[in-house]
Amino acid sequence: MDFTTLTIELLGKLASIVGNYGWAIIVLTIIVRLCMWPLNVSQQRSMRMMQKLQPKMKAIQDRYKNNPQVMQQKMMEFYKEHKFNPMGGCMPLLIQMPIFILLYSALMSPQFIQMAGDASFLFVNRLDTTLRASAGISNDGTLGVSKYDRFIVGKTAVVYLPDETLDNVKITKPNQALEIQGELTPGDPIDFKISLDNLALKFSQLQNIQKADVIITDINTKETEKITFERKGEILAATVPSIEVKQSFHYDILFLIVLFGLTMFLSQKVMMAKNSTEQDPTQAAIQKSMGTFMPIMIIATFVIIPIPAGVLLYLVTSNLIQIAQTVIVNKQIDIEEAKNAAKVDDIDLKNAKKVDNKE
Repeated sequence: MDFTTLTIELLGKLASIVGNYGWAIIVLTIIVRLCMWPLNVSQQRSMRMMQKLQPKMKAIQDRYKNNPQVMQQKMMEFYKEHKFNPMGGCMPLLIQMPIFILLYSALMSPQFIQMAGDASFLFVNRLDTTLRASAGISNDGTLGVSKYDRFIVGKTAVVYLPDETLDNVKITKPNQALEIQGELTPGDPIDFKISLDNLALKFSQLQNIQKADVIITDINTKETEKITFERKGEILAATVPSIEVKQSFHYDILFLIVLFGLTMFLSQKVMMAKNSTEQDPTQAAIQKSMGTFMPIMIIATFVIIPIPAGVLLYLVTSNLIQIAQTVIVNKQIDIEEAKNAAKVDDIDLKNAKKVDNKE
């Protein structure tokens, strides 16, 4: 069982508990963020420390700017002395990337589309829909297609032999098993073929195959159809009627993309609000510009790259949790720093009294 299937099964179990796949994605996000909480706290503390050490780091860089090797050595000694890891802030991002890819793969997979592709949540009509997508009607015997649509088959098939029916026959390489004979012309019947070699059966069983029921999914429209393939020589073949469909613009997905950009901007603003006072003006200006333009760049990217609504829901929820975490951890750090400052002041006061008594 691959990780995509495990992710889909986990979402299915969570949905059975909370009653909806949208809430299941939110619960999954909360679980992931809670597991990463200690690492994110460490990252936040590291960022605060870096801001405080920035003037000293800049002094070392300026002093040894003509000798890069010595500068690197001095910087490493500086990091070791202050127990600071400059790469610590990258770890949460590196860990979240595989989760993002897994969720993307799961929501775009035929298994999820067949299981819950039409699931809605609040204002989102379908959790697997992207900003621009064609809408197909599943299980009506006709494929709604566009010129450059791509198709894949499910992981299993029902195979009919003369004396028995085999359920859940594994299809090897389901992303590559299905081929279109000739050109795809929307509105004309589509000829599909599958090589018998793609069925995980014994030679004796392959020779006796009469037909097979296979689920086909149009990756672009998310439409699924159960198609009966008849045997023709060494292949399974089927002809499916089609109608032409055109891409439609989904404003609910656009709203999610904009919401992601706003929550990302707010997250950056909250993180920089505490640190900007401790930075030199140039660095503060750079971070402010990045905090403004980075969300805009990502929004533009998401408009071009098809991101499913469920993944955007994960990202928005993750940003909201990040905002809450930043506020909470910053308050904790402020309290700790205030206590440490009070201790230092108390020690200085006691030392001053000792000096006065001696005099």
